[in-house]
Amino acid sequence: MKNLAIREILWVGCLLWSLAAAARQEVPVSQWGVRGDGVTLNTRQLQQAINDLAGQGGGKLCFPAGCYLTGSLQLRNGVELYLEQGATLLGSSNPEHYTALQKSQDLERNDNSQLALLLADGAEQIAITGQGTIDGNGRALALAVDSLHHAGIRIDPHYNYKRMRPNETARPKLFFFVDCRDIRVQGVSLRSSAAWGLSFDRCRQMVLEDLSVVNRAYWNNDGIDVTDCRNVIIRRCTIDSADDGICLKSYHADACNDSIFISDCTISSSASAVKFGTASRGGFRNVDISRIRVKDTFRSAIAIESVDGACIEHVRVSDVVATQTGNALFIRLGHRSGEKPGQIRDVHISRLWCEVPFGRPDLQYDLRGPEVNFFHNPFPSSITGIPEACVEDVTLEDMEIVCPGRSSKGMAYVPLHRLQEVPEKIQDYPEFSMFGELPCWALYVRHVRGLQLKRIRLMLREEDFRPAMVLDDVQGDVWEEVESNWAEPWIVRR
Repeated sequence: MKNLAIREILWVGCLLWSLAAAARQEVPVSQWGVRGDGVTLNTRQLQQAINDLAGQGGGKLCFPAGCYLTGSLQLRNGVELYLEQGATLLGSSNPEHYTALQKSQDLERNDNSQLALLLADGAEQIAITGQGTIDGNGRALALAVDSLHHAGIRIDPHYNYKRMRPNETARPKLFFFVDCRDIRVQGVSLRSSAAWGLSFDRCRQMVLEDLSVVNRAYWNNDGIDVTDCRNVIIRRCTIDSADDGICLKSYHADACNDSIFISDCTISSSASAVKFGTASRGGFRNVDISRIRVKDTFRSAIAIESVDGACIEHVRVSDVVATQTGNALFIRLGHRSGEKPGQIRDVHISRLWCEVPFGRPDLQYDLRGPEVNFFHNPFPSSITGIPEACVEDVTLEDMEIVCPGRSSKGMAYVPLHRLQEVPEKIQDYPEFSMFGELPCWALYVRHVRGLQLKRIRLMLREEDFRPAMVLDDVQGDVWEEVESNWAEPWIVRR
């Protein structure tokens, strides 16, 4: 009931905001001498237009059909960018045309760029709407960053020589909004960032709806990243990303994601479709995810990870259909950093259907997620804590997971009498392949207190020598109508 009340309040707030915005002036970009020829660099003129409208109390800056080349732009209070059908805001391929927000945030892991095409810092009542396109020109931009580094002109101190590409912090995102309030992004097509796509940090009252996000130009191409934000709605979005589709992050130990609602989205990803983490310092609570369609996704349909001390609680996931997806569910409580392990508790997942292929599900991507460096049988879904910190109170109900089978004992065979040899990997990066070979084909559960399984069907396409489920150090579990099409014994407990 609390979540529904917060959602209704947010919707009413957005309606009132939209009515207020409708009364503001609408001004074409041509008033500032902006040219839509795809060649003229319009950064200075566009920034002046944004500043002028903000100084007049806000307004709608209208882009008619055309291609508007620009570097970084910073949104101001009360300003809406409206892109008409046929209008494209095109990011420059010159890295010198981008600026960063100088924020004192934790960049210890060097994975969170403060550069972006569209920036906002502490702004209120900002919007990006219309039927046009924002194109980050990401591949050309990332390759320019790479060339300038190797030429010794613009050195990236964290350059990734192992994979021969610039670090994420050297490449601009599409959006980077920090400490903003009352944000609306609606209707537009968003394309081709050099790093993450839409990135929001400690923002409040935000609606992202009816968006088409295609972010496959380069590496680390997340779709939407929401970091320690409150009162967020993401709905009716289509996302095709070379990294995580919708990713909730927590970089700030004194903050958390709270009251996040994600619904009616279709996601393809060469990583995970919906993910909590990997950055997980503060927390995630009151998260409601429903009516999600996942396809052609390399890792997990749903990944919930706390490895840096975060508390994840009160999570509801329902009505997920995942086809051609490497893994249905991955829940991981680890201890990579932080003074003590975090918590994962009160997670309820219902009406999830997932079909796992035998081979890679993301073969159509030219920038596929990095494969593990060993041959392996198909990985099961997993729910795992660590010996000193258990996952608590997880309910799975009305679920069907269809697995391919075809496992071979030649792949690092883990017999059931040696379950203790499955490594804990307490400090490792979390992902569904992290434990190596696992001794079951559908669901592996370890270090869990309070597991409810209701109306679960675990199905095999072809023969698998492993049991369907393994429970290791699981207490307080409840079973109702759990079945498999494979011969018993199909559940093993240690």
